[in-house]
Amino acid sequence: MPQTSNCTPSWLRGFLMFACAISACMAATTEPYSFANQEARLEQALAEQPNMGHAKNIILFIGDGMGVSTITASRILEGQQHGDTGEENYLSWEAFPNTAMIKVYNSNQQTPDSAGTMSAIMTGHKTKAGTLGYDDKVVRGAHDSGEDFGGSARKVETLLERFEKEGRSTGIVSTARITHATPAACYSHSPERDWEQDADVRTNHKDATNAGFKDIALQLIEFPYGDGLEVALGGGRLGFIPNTQPDYENPSAKGKRQDERNLINEWLTKPKSSFVYDKQGFELVDPTQTKKLLGLFQDSHMQYEVDRTKPIYPEEPSLTEMGLKALEILRQNGKGFFLMIESGRIDHAHHAGNAYRALNETIELSNAVRAVRESLTEQELKETLIIVTADHSHTFTIAGYPTRGNPILGLVVNNDKQGKPEKSPAKDALGLPYTTLGYVNGGGYTGPMVNIKTQEISNGGQHFHEKAGGPLSFLSKEWKYIHVPREARPDLTEVDVECEHFIQEAAIPLGSETHGGEDVVVYATGPMAHLFRGVQEQNYIYQVMRYASEEKHF
Repeated sequence: MPQTSNCTPSWLRGFLMFACAISACMAATTEPYSFANQEARLEQALAEQPNMGHAKNIILFIGDGMGVSTITASRILEGQQHGDTGEENYLSWEAFPNTAMIKVYNSNQQTPDSAGTMSAIMTGHKTKAGTLGYDDKVVRGAHDSGEDFGGSARKVETLLERFEKEGRSTGIVSTARITHATPAACYSHSPERDWEQDADVRTNHKDATNAGFKDIALQLIEFPYGDGLEVALGGGRLGFIPNTQPDYENPSAKGKRQDERNLINEWLTKPKSSFVYDKQGFELVDPTQTKKLLGLFQDSHMQYEVDRTKPIYPEEPSLTEMGLKALEILRQNGKGFFLMIESGRIDHAHHAGNAYRALNETIELSNAVRAVRESLTEQELKETLIIVTADHSHTFTIAGYPTRGNPILGLVVNNDKQGKPEKSPAKDALGLPYTTLGYVNGGGYTGPMVNIKTQEISNGGQHFHEKAGGPLSFLSKEWKYIHVPREARPDLTEVDVECEHFIQEAAIPLGSETHGGEDVVVYATGPMAHLFRGVQEQNYIYQVMRYASEEKHF
């Protein structure tokens, strides 16, 4: 690649990288999209035979917030990280032979939340936003709306509970708190997703506490089916320790539990159980000697993948490493297992309007899918249904008319009338350059803001990095949008729009970018994966998993 100085604008650095990549691609004998290559793919598809066998094992990968645009942009970014133009790249699961489109609305909400969507996947019942493991008669935040407390809503069985009842092993892995909506939907039942630990319930719903309603962390530890989960790896330590005890890694932080219980110690009363809180302890775990593994690697959510290995953060395992360790423990059970692996922070980065981290989280999920699948034996591959999907999407867009190989995180560079790349970025109707990636709403709105403490007014996107509370924080409470005439968009010519802290522009001002309501994709391989086709409701995913895993059908 040509040498560039540190002062070279990001669009020019990217353009030079793109020029090298596309030259290399054109020098290849055939393009990935060539007639011959696609003819070969047809032959491959014609030879594909469905696996009609029994799924002894199920591995469910969830990219939280991983809509189609996120997959596309991540595919391109990964390819460009490898020195290619990017568009021809494939993420690991895109080689799976079976796909379907999935409708993600909640029973009461057009654009969904993660609790209702993951409950649909895990129980087969569409339900209300913000609720876990109940049918749609549940009232959010009302513990007494369930039949076990006198209401009409039913608790509905999760697939993980079904596996435990059958004597199979179960596990959850997440880069979010393990009591967060997606992992919680695997093992808990709650009319409120925010009841992650008892302080949440005691503070806001004393009646539920007085009635003996269990918070989500407690439900994990006191899981009543089978012998309980074998593996739980992720973040969220403070929800498991009392408010009188300092955190394991951060002594200035105290636990959140007000019931004086230490749930980690209670986990350790189980036979052959272990608890780890850092990568060193994690690596010392012997999967053949450990029956129960609890790993809580952060007081709240785990670090983003691009931050995880930075010296300023305590070491923690990657999503790939956690998935492989969980698999090693669960596969000890000859009856089979269910494993859910979530890349939870794709969603968080999108809420913050930060495409850089969202896409790199997706790439790490692709790494995890590849590594876990490659670690399966030939026999395990025949007996394991592997599913990759999302709970919902985001308002994340890929737009403009950038030339092929243009840096996906960069400014748009168009083609000229001869179809060749222009030598400078495209301009909008105001004469200003713009990025390929953006959001419909969120904290990247470039209109005026006022700091309620200092009365400082920020105009034209100065808050892209630090002004709104620092990288990846939702809009700081110190800053408020103000309704005055908006100045022109910021001039991004000299802005490093490809850096890790850049917040993409948003059309509508919100403190936190929202979910999107369009369909997501499910990708599948293994026993009964061919049942994923067409356009399906989200709770159909459960029906396929249930059917494939029931031995009576085979």
